[in-house]
Amino acid sequence: MKFLLGTKDLLLKSSDVNLTESLLEYYLRNKAFLEEFEPKRDPSFFTYEGQYNQLEKEVVDADQKVSFHFYIFKKNDDKKIIGCIGLNNIVWGSFLSCFLGYKLDGQHINKGYMTQAVCAVADFAFSDLHLHRIEGNIMPRNQASLRVLEKCGFVNEGMSKKYLKINDIWEDHVHMVLINEHM
Repeated sequence: MKFLLGTKDLLLKSSDVNLTESLLEYYLRNKAFLEEFEPKRDPSFFTYEGQYNQLEKEVVDADQKVSFHFYIFKKNDDKKIIGCIGLNNIVWGSFLSCFLGYKLDGQHINKGYMTQAVCAVADFAFSDLHLHRIEGNIMPRNQASLRVLEKCGFVNEGMSKKYLKINDIWEDHVHMVLINEHM
């Protein structure tokens, strides 16, 4: 199942093993920048095989409709990944909910790109997947990421104490939610 989303400045391509080299380059380029925002990574993560396996799993997950991941490209450079965004742990039935995760290349922050990507993926979640709720969890110190979600209409539903283990530390997270008001 392949999808292509567009914004004013970006193309968002769904997971495809053909993106392996570009994704590996993204992670190697941003290893230090992303470290404080992500779980500890095994060295195998930063290999071609590690990224190929991850993309292969994401393709299967999309086919099974349990998650959808997109890779962010600038419209004028559709070869270099500058970020990733995903709808994870989709629960169907009466819940119709998922978790949102995203990250951007350190050289492309504060340009409005992630706001465009989040709004586009939220629209996809509501219009194409017919989900009711998207949840995003952000560390309180990550003010830029909190602003992205606020600009896309997410509201703060409170603090989740020691919610995720980030860089080997259990971190508190602000629980942000966007509801599909058309349902």
